[in-house]
Amino acid sequence: MLFKFPAASLAREDEVTPRELFLSRRTLLAGGAAAFAAGSLTGWPSLAQAAAFEAATTVKPADAKLDAVTPMKSATTYNNYYEFGTGKSDPADGAKALRTRPWEIAIDGEVAKPTTIGIDDLLKFPMEERVYRLRCVEGWSMVIPWIGFPLAELLKRVEPTGNAKYVAFQTLLDPERMYGQKSWVLKWPYVEGLRLDEAMNPLTLMAVGMYGETMPNQNGAPIRLVVPWKYGFKSIKSVVKISLVKEQPPTAWNLSQPREYGFYSNVNPEVDHPRWSQATERRVGDFSRRKTLPFNGYGEEVASLYAGMDLRANF
Repeated sequence: MLFKFPAASLAREDEVTPRELFLSRRTLLAGGAAAFAAGSLTGWPSLAQAAAFEAATTVKPADAKLDAVTPMKSATTYNNYYEFGTGKSDPADGAKALRTRPWEIAIDGEVAKPTTIGIDDLLKFPMEERVYRLRCVEGWSMVIPWIGFPLAELLKRVEPTGNAKYVAFQTLLDPERMYGQKSWVLKWPYVEGLRLDEAMNPLTLMAVGMYGETMPNQNGAPIRLVVPWKYGFKSIKSVVKISLVKEQPPTAWNLSQPREYGFYSNVNPEVDHPRWSQATERRVGDFSRRKTLPFNGYGEEVASLYAGMDLRANF
């Protein structure tokens, strides 16, 4: 059943980047056979991925004036992905060597049916195209049309036990291709975590594409997490392992700088980063700043998850 999003959550469909700036699904499907040979190494779509995108349901927001979608060129050339360097343009250059096939995600821990699932089987999940805001902890933001499926649908298949309270995620460890992992900027591999109820929220997405295309390497190919009400670093890229656990798992930025980055990392204009305000943000491509919305504008869907919590202490 398709989850219904209120108008405040999504950009208008007619404000998505013009189709000429990226492949249409029909073009992607038609070109799938030619691209298949390259798909095993370079990240181009396989036939399975092309078919999945063709069948994706577009989640249409209500008719209201909302955010314009960020141009694809900006979203794919202005990134934080420290596995490929700390500069914003580093991932677009460095991620070309990343091999995204074969690819598997191991799911274990407090589940009745631990499994390892390959990317082609992940592409069999019913796909949806969703337009979400992305807010970086650094104070910039984008609006991106993702293609993927709710994380809840994947977790239901492994049947979490009553002991499962949190979900831990891990990125690929491959310092020969992800050469940023040879640095000491973070402890590798990159890890993240959510509470189980956050992971099961209908907004939480496992994304395999964006702008109607297969996921670019620099944006987290072949599959990444998208949690739109949290700062962007919570949306871990290139996921290879998911563990359901009893205790709160470690997260990469909290391990590195616990005073600055907490476990929850909900977008909150009233809780500043120790070194800058979070009250406003700059949308990439704009010169002026705009007010940051609590929970990045998704409060109606997620605020109840934190009822009674001190969001200053649980930042």
